[in-house]
Amino acid sequence: MRLYYYVHTGHRIGLDRFRRAAAIINALGDMDITLLSSDFRIAAQAREFGIKRAVGVDVVRNIPHIANHGDKIIFDSAELNPSMHADMIRFFSTFIRVNDDPDDKKSPDEYLLNPYVEGEGICNALAIDDRYFQAAGSEKTIALAFYFGDDDYEEDLHKNMEMFKGYEMALLLGFYWFLDYEKKLEEAFGEQYENEDYDEVITRSQVLVTASPQAALENLASGGRPIFIQRPDYGREFIQLFENLKIPIVDGYNRTELGKHLDNVLTYEYDELAQTGENVTVFLKNTLTL
Repeated sequence: MRLYYYVHTGHRIGLDRFRRAAAIINALGDMDITLLSSDFRIAAQAREFGIKRAVGVDVVRNIPHIANHGDKIIFDSAELNPSMHADMIRFFSTFIRVNDDPDDKKSPDEYLLNPYVEGEGICNALAIDDRYFQAAGSEKTIALAFYFGDDDYEEDLHKNMEMFKGYEMALLLGFYWFLDYEKKLEEAFGEQYENEDYDEVITRSQVLVTASPQAALENLASGGRPIFIQRPDYGREFIQLFENLKIPIVDGYNRTELGKHLDNVLTYEYDELAQTGENVTVFLKNTLTL
């Protein structure tokens, strides 16, 4: 019997789910886990994120070609339809689903990790690597940084570049960005950081403007002041959570709204983000050893 972690990631949806998966897998370090990724590129580079073994599966329906009936899986994806969901629960002896939908309902024969939902067989918590909380007291050497996310297939950032001009934001480049895309953005941003500098920028930024929900949470955990941009092409699952945490939200590419928050962000009182990583680890270990 083997343990798998499937995560939906790729050049059209970014790495948010994968970064969460890396936090969980690293926290479960003594467990033998094989990451299954819908993107072959991130599977090939998973070791750089502390993951020992990863396999690209292309599409979610290929999972049963790798796993065996009775294996266990942690499943982080919004790809499931009701029929596939039921099939997955029957196929695996333990099926743990990771989700951010505030209206989610847990099926009787699965387990759920969700920051909104409570109940038996549910872990009501966020998965954020402890290293971001440990950086909360670090010096913030970057006054203002911008991180759009790892994906921009339609070059939406370039199309809306006027929104960011004049602020001298440091730009953290995305993982899936096109070759030389950063050159198109030079006139709107200040210093540029490679994607390999992700942790440094997230933890050292006093203010981080970002369209990545995971980056916003990690910056807040690090003692920063995130401003979240809700992309029109992204789901809105994190809006309620961010409102509860008092993270300012810019809906779409609204320069006026962004400017208002940048003018006042140093006066905002954010709610403290609870460090729930241990809760997640204990829940998963207990569930996987049943």
